Amino acid sequence: MTQTAEELFTSGIERYKNGEPVADLIPTFKQLCDRAPKSSPAWTCLSWLYLLADKHDAAYKAATKAIKLNPQDPQARVNAAVAMLEIGKKGVRDHIDTAAQLVTISDELRQEVEESLADGFKRKPEWKTLKRVQDWIFE
Repeated sequence: MTQTAEELFTSGIERYKNGEPVADLIPTFKQLCDRAPKSSPAWTCLSWLYLLADKHDAAYKAATKAIKLNPQDPQARVNAAVAMLEIGKKGVRDHIDTAAQLVTISDELRQEVEESLADGFKRKPEWKTLKRVQDWIFE
């Protein structure tokens, strides 16, 4: 029996939390984005996985799709900013400013972004670009 998009998303998140390799999860989230192309959370997760896999161009494209679907998603903005810094693309400040505003007005969004950043540092301890973005958003 084929999983629904929601089931695929939930199982993908659980597999990620259980430490499954990023390279094994990318196809799952690509499939999810194909099935549910208007799911901002799916695109945001795919962009994060691409960042962890050092696939910065793909991360930027996925984050851009997530932002188009939900401009108020601070994690998609963080992902876009990190990817843009990694590939040398201009326009990072807009994403930083928007993410900073969003985490200021919502404790829930702030906590989600803080947890995501902590997870990023756990998986890539010396992630300098993520540290720069973190410092800018939470300065």
